[in-house]
Amino acid sequence: MRLGCAAEEGGVSYAEFIERKTQLGSQSGFDPVWMPDFLFDFQKALVEWAILKGRAAIFADCGLGKTPMQLVWAENVVRKTNRPVLILTPLAVSHQTVAEAGKFGIEALRVGENWKGSGIVVTNYERLHYFNPEDFAGCVCDESSILKSFDGARRGEITEFMRKMPYRLLCTATAAPNDYIELGTSSEALGELGYMDMLGRFFKNDQNTIRPMGYRHHGQNFAKLDEAAKWRLKGHAEVPFWRWVCSWARAIRRPSDLGFDDGAFILPELIERDHLVDAQTLAPGMLFSLPAVGLQEQREERRRTIKERCEKAAALVSGTKQPALVWCHLNDEGDLLDELIPDAEQVSGDDSDEAKEEKFLAFASGQLRVLVTKPKIGAWGLNFQHCAHLTFFPSHSFEQYYQGVRRCWRFGQKRPVVVDVVTTEGEKSVMQNLQRKAKAADKMFSDLVLHMNDSISIVRGLKFTKKEKVPAWM
Repeated sequence: MRLGCAAEEGGVSYAEFIERKTQLGSQSGFDPVWMPDFLFDFQKALVEWAILKGRAAIFADCGLGKTPMQLVWAENVVRKTNRPVLILTPLAVSHQTVAEAGKFGIEALRVGENWKGSGIVVTNYERLHYFNPEDFAGCVCDESSILKSFDGARRGEITEFMRKMPYRLLCTATAAPNDYIELGTSSEALGELGYMDMLGRFFKNDQNTIRPMGYRHHGQNFAKLDEAAKWRLKGHAEVPFWRWVCSWARAIRRPSDLGFDDGAFILPELIERDHLVDAQTLAPGMLFSLPAVGLQEQREERRRTIKERCEKAAALVSGTKQPALVWCHLNDEGDLLDELIPDAEQVSGDDSDEAKEEKFLAFASGQLRVLVTKPKIGAWGLNFQHCAHLTFFPSHSFEQYYQGVRRCWRFGQKRPVVVDVVTTEGEKSVMQNLQRKAKAADKMFSDLVLHMNDSISIVRGLKFTKKEKVPAWM
């Protein structure tokens, strides 16, 4: 079909047809119909932008008030459309969201089964299958970075659920801290560029293929194979990439990133202490401890030193009479910590969703002094400002470490927060990788904030004054 005919049959002008093909994001929102006084000035600016945008992402650091912002956004959609909005949260965070809504005078209902009605509905990601997307005008994904922790089927289910919704909001504190291309997950969920389309436009790999291969063959350099399969920004695409991201996302680590006063959002000191424990059992054939090389050796080191590391972590929190949050990664670590710390309670993967929520709420309310759990279970969305002491066994996931620390070190925390990192000589390479990722995350957020501020001053949609000339053959 000829291009001119396609535009004419669609009932749009050629200029409108071209405008629809641009990839700088859509503007499908509306002017805010309600903006409460309880929001801080920077929160109002972000919410107003997200409402006008219609489908947007807010990458705001932990403790900057994503919950009230998403509640106000959802309430505006409800009042504008007279239809309900669904807020999806990590496990146990739905209770906090409903409590926050009540505190701010917003009506929100927590439900876990198929539902018909109006207003704001809050539920866990795990219960999404109970709901019909046609019943809602909009959807909010709280802690949306958790999507990449789900398997492909779950992530696809969430993206498909929101696909035809006119209003969508993603809220997270750690958007792709280690790998820029993970932003494609958010873009696709909002109806912007698909994940693979984003890769083809802004990124490349040394294999020059859209699906890089990591197969390893005898005699080949494994490191070179892995490096060749990695995606990186094209040389000329860095600025266009960040401008494109900023067309559908806003990032903020502190209010001053948007030109506002930091005020009450200046946090107390974060004290990170490293504790190196000696391995009682050395690796087979070794006379002394050496840094583990490769994932297999690191996993063996972790399992071989469970007793030493857990005893050290337990000694750090036992008898302090203060709340403590103890993070672990292995089931055996959690079981041993639960046994070694008399007044601790473990939240494990074997617990039912109801049992997990009950224990999280007990710790948040102060009924439980020490909580033992894994980052992948409880590191997203929960507020534990009453606690100022954490222990951590390092892993390669910077996001898990960052989110785990930020459960306590966030707005509302009044005391310096102490993080005790317990490791062994063999895990030095893990710590070095974690530190490298921390620097990469800081650079990514700095780039995003820089280009965001630049894009705010740029008027989108350059207008051409010359009328287009259609070739005679069309």
